[in-house]
Amino acid sequence: MPWSRVQVPPRPPFQESVYMAFTAYYIYALKDPRQSPAKPFYIGKGTGIRATEHMLKVDNTRKGKRINEIHNAHREVIVSILADNLTEIQALKLEAELICAFGTEASGGMLTNSVVPTGVLKTNKQNVNVPDGLLEKAQLGLSFLKDAIHELAQANPMGVQNGEIVKALNLKSDYLGGSKDYLTWSILGILMRENRLKRIDKRRHIAIK
Repeated sequence: MPWSRVQVPPRPPFQESVYMAFTAYYIYALKDPRQSPAKPFYIGKGTGIRATEHMLKVDNTRKGKRINEIHNAHREVIVSILADNLTEIQALKLEAELICAFGTEASGGMLTNSVVPTGVLKTNKQNVNVPDGLLEKAQLGLSFLKDAIHELAQANPMGVQNGEIVKALNLKSDYLGGSKDYLTWSILGILMRENRLKRIDKRRHIAIK
């Protein structure tokens, strides 16, 4: 399939003011009232009632277990709106910066956000100095890249090639003049391992969920 047929998902054809009204994001913190002062244990972004959905549908993550602990103590989770009227890009950036600043429990911080994959910390060599927050920042960045490539594949049911992904998302490699585009190849491999993409021939990949 030629490059001209690869479609990048467009923004809905609304006027800018109407578009912003429907998609305004906010950043929120879930805080534990059993501490004084109450400290955040989860940072998120969302629209509408996203901040309160965590308490309506409690999952089995670290965040969900903390919510259950608070409820079992006959207390209510404190929901604090930290910033509002944001674009999605602004919300993504601010959420990432706050998670990196507070750190996750997996890396010795205070947040229950599931950012660092299981086993990552154990593989870090002790002679490499990793400042607080860098592991979370890297994993958040990887998550954004994976989601962008997966969404591009979903928008192109016939599949996309690595080179097409590179051009569509402006991710071309530029190390020592190289042209292998290893970054996107690596992410394609991760997405296939996670069963989010499937290779249908030597070069083309399609979304499977």
